[in-house]
Amino acid sequence: MSGLRELKKERTRKAIQREALRLIAIRGYEATTCEQIAAAAEVAPATLFRYFATKEDIVLQDGYDPLIADAVRARPPRESSLTAVRRGLADVLAVVYQGDVEAIRQRTALILSVPGLKARSREQQDSLVTHLTRALAERRGCSDTDLNIEVAASTCAAALEVAVGRWAREGGDLPSLVDAAFVALGQLTRGPHR
Repeated sequence: MSGLRELKKERTRKAIQREALRLIAIRGYEATTCEQIAAAAEVAPATLFRYFATKEDIVLQDGYDPLIADAVRARPPRESSLTAVRRGLADVLAVVYQGDVEAIRQRTALILSVPGLKARSREQQDSLVTHLTRALAERRGCSDTDLNIEVAASTCAAALEVAVGRWAREGGDLPSLVDAAFVALGQLTRGPHR
């Protein structure tokens, strides 16, 4: 029964976010209210606020961080941290990009164009770093305060952020850009080219 409940919650969360993005595209971010979003999603305002504490959260939250961390944990132990994150991200992107590409594009464009969202997006980045740090620490059997693990998680999150930013500005295929960012990161770790 809890699986059905979780499925219903996820559908409601996605409906709220979908309607928010639709309304914002028509009216603009500032002119769209949470009450309008709730009405469009056919939920009570109290229900909207159970899923999202603020209007900013409707745009910023995506639920991908735990999926990415789980995908990294599932990678073979022999893989380096960088390879595990690169391939874990590829696994997650193969699923979410196909179903959510337009929502991802709209959310990213809003985050980059609305100053308040851009400032708050740092929290989202911090959440990804925390999830990656825990996943990488578990893979290595070490503390999540290990400097090497924290640096690896932060660097991987930054590479993803650069790829997503470039995709938002220039278009193209997000999974390919993410993979290219990790290739570039791997080249940096191998030292200068001759």
